[in-house]
Amino acid sequence: MSRWKALPGELDPRVRQLVVRLRRLKDHSGLSLRQLAAKTGYSTSSWERYLGGRSLPPREAVEAMARIGGDDPTRLLALHEVAAEAWGEGRAGTSAPDGPNAPEVPEASEITGTADAAGTAGAAHTVEVAGALQAAGADDTGPYNLSAPNEETRHERSLRVALVAGSVALVLAVSSAVLLAVRLSDGDTRASATPLGSATSSVSPSPSPSGPRTYACEVERIDGRWYAGNSRTRDAVLAEGLAGPEVAEAQCLLRRAGFAPGVVDGIFGPHTKSAVEQLQKQAGLVVDGIIGRHTWGALRR
Repeated sequence: MSRWKALPGELDPRVRQLVVRLRRLKDHSGLSLRQLAAKTGYSTSSWERYLGGRSLPPREAVEAMARIGGDDPTRLLALHEVAAEAWGEGRAGTSAPDGPNAPEVPEASEITGTADAAGTAGAAHTVEVAGALQAAGADDTGPYNLSAPNEETRHERSLRVALVAGSVALVLAVSSAVLLAVRLSDGDTRASATPLGSATSSVSPSPSPSGPRTYACEVERIDGRWYAGNSRTRDAVLAEGLAGPEVAEAQCLLRRAGFAPGVVDGIFGPHTKSAVEQLQKQAGLVVDGIIGRHTWGALRR
């Protein structure tokens, strides 16, 4: 697995979660950045910006990475929509387009791949991209055969935009309904199930009426796996800077395994990361301080 550079400290947690998932899919595929660029049509430098948290990848690049990494594109696209909203909020307060949040100038290889794949409609798109390259002072625009878009082309593009917007809205609605159903199901299961032979212990105090929130760790073993009563996930990707009941679940299980994540407050901080790295080292996993499917397996065993 690649040793990634640390993401920018000011990166929004919602964008960070998308970048962490993309990094893991890239590592899982075993492809280099050059090979990844050849398979997706996006240049090596573009993927360096996407995976470094310096630029938000487009929806098509995220979908292509999901196919290559064998992940569910629906879930990954839902993460992209949340990250795009956070990215837009972060850029709304910026008065000048300088620095790492500056608008991304498309690579020449991306323009050529788009024109070859899209035919006549791609030619109209190339006109707009070439104009953007010239305005930005790019020196790799290349010799393109440009033609002005006509009314029919603009109409077709408007229809495509409307279809994409409708698809995104449908995916978000379905994802929200599924997440709500899963949470309700988990709550009902914990309230009514009384498994035989389960060992239960309490390792964390109740939440204090003042100060930071803490979670209770009601650790029990069900069907050969450990659960602490905060989340039943086995594949959620957690990294430093994230927060929620999934993080509290991991902190409880780290404490049960003999590692010290600090206060069980549901916040993935430096103490929690250090405890995760110790667990990964002991379990023979890649030591990256990120909780993924394999690290969850070590926690649940």
